[in-house]
Amino acid sequence: MPYHKDKQQAFQAAQQGFTDVQNTVNELVLDGGSYGSQLSHLRNEVNEAYQQIENALEVASETQKEQLQKFKSDLESIVSEVNGQQ
Repeated sequence: MPYHKDKQQAFQAAQQGFTDVQNTVNELVLDGGSYGSQLSHLRNEVNEAYQQIENALEVASETQKEQLQKFKSDLESIVSEVNGQQ
């Protein structure tokens, strides 16, 4: 069963990475003095989440793959939205 556990752990890491990105976006203050550093932090979170999703996709079940692809798509939407606000 270690393989199944690795699958689940990889999925949970990707899910947590996506949640972290969502939380960071929700905390962005567009007109605040620290917007630049917040944006930098968001970029790091997005890059980490993408990597976690890619890692999880390598071992994911079909059901997990569908959810991981949705996370990836949602991340792309978040990046587009934030880039449009600059």
